[in-house]
Amino acid sequence: MKKLLSVLLSSILVFSLVACSNGSTASNTNAGTSSEKIHIGIVTGSVSQSEDDRRGAEKFQEMYGADNVKLAIYPDNFTDELETTIQTIVNLSDDPDMKAIVVNQAVPGTTEAFRRIKERRPDILCIAGESHEDLPEIGSAADLVCNNDFVARGYLIIKTAHDLGCDTFVHVSFPRHMAYETMSRRVAIMRETCNELGMNFVLETAPDPTSDVGVSGAQAYLLEKVPEWVEKYGQNAAYFCTNDAHTEPLLKQLLAYGGYFIEADLPSPLMGYPGALGIDLTAEAGDFEKILNKVEAAVNEKGGAGRFGTWAYSYGYTQSAGLAQHALNVVKGESELCDIDDIAKAYKVFTPKASWNGSNYTNVDTGVKLGNVFLVYQDTYIMGNPGKYMGSTDVTVPEKYFSIK
Repeated sequence: MKKLLSVLLSSILVFSLVACSNGSTASNTNAGTSSEKIHIGIVTGSVSQSEDDRRGAEKFQEMYGADNVKLAIYPDNFTDELETTIQTIVNLSDDPDMKAIVVNQAVPGTTEAFRRIKERRPDILCIAGESHEDLPEIGSAADLVCNNDFVARGYLIIKTAHDLGCDTFVHVSFPRHMAYETMSRRVAIMRETCNELGMNFVLETAPDPTSDVGVSGAQAYLLEKVPEWVEKYGQNAAYFCTNDAHTEPLLKQLLAYGGYFIEADLPSPLMGYPGALGIDLTAEAGDFEKILNKVEAAVNEKGGAGRFGTWAYSYGYTQSAGLAQHALNVVKGESELCDIDDIAKAYKVFTPKASWNGSNYTNVDTGVKLGNVFLVYQDTYIMGNPGKYMGSTDVTVPEKYFSIK
């Protein structure tokens, strides 16, 4: 009997040790300890099309090393090179240690790429930043989608312009962008807000930089047309464009001829301002407080105080680096994938002084709220003497704007 009890106790002890060991191994795997390789992939556009997105990816790679962070670039002309775009994203899943792939901006083809990745590697987290595809569609393939809050910002950008004394709002875009639900809904919200606040709303069209005219042709068009628009709509008109490449020439001419610019489609002190102002920010690279100070000083020098705004920290930069940080936190077991507070925690690594707000996306046609799709925004900063935050993240957007389409 004593021998039998001894055997049983020994067996129980061995079983307990194995169970603890297995539990510990699983826990360590989730925590991403040194025994497990965690590779994160980030896909962005090129520097010429979306510099901030690319710089954010490079910053994250600098923080964690090129061995652990793999970067890729989709084609500038992604609309005509769809299969190349898809394959560029999918290729990152060939890495057996790849744990998450972030695409920012998630241009057409990202949904299909994520579906192909999930077929071969369902273990890889697929995260989209600033999707160009319909949010319900990409939300069906991605594990997480984070876009700028086109609903709240549609209201807040107009309200900010009104608060600054603007009487007209000029929206500049082209048919491809206007076919996106995010942009068409925002236009409808902007128009309705202008109506409510007694402002004029104007639609202007400019060439698509992905068309035959290319980026240079699209920018040349803006340089020519903006002085005409300022003459037509007056000094108290605010302008907004939906394309990164349009931003620099728009800013350059508004600084020269007059008008307001509340914030870019994807706001950043680096979005259009350095080229428009002719300033070199090489020495300030990566330090957004210094970048903002230098941009603001140049804006003031050109007489733009109180008329030009941005987000203090780059949205594109934060999306690339912040979503990659969030993915790493999730893989390590330190964050929940679809928790807005955890997403904000990752953003704060790169935007320490900024205020953020956001919510889940709700499909305006079905009323269905998507648990894995979030709309986010940062407070608006208007440059001046002194510059100031407008408190946009504290404003309650009237409920009716969430159902406008």
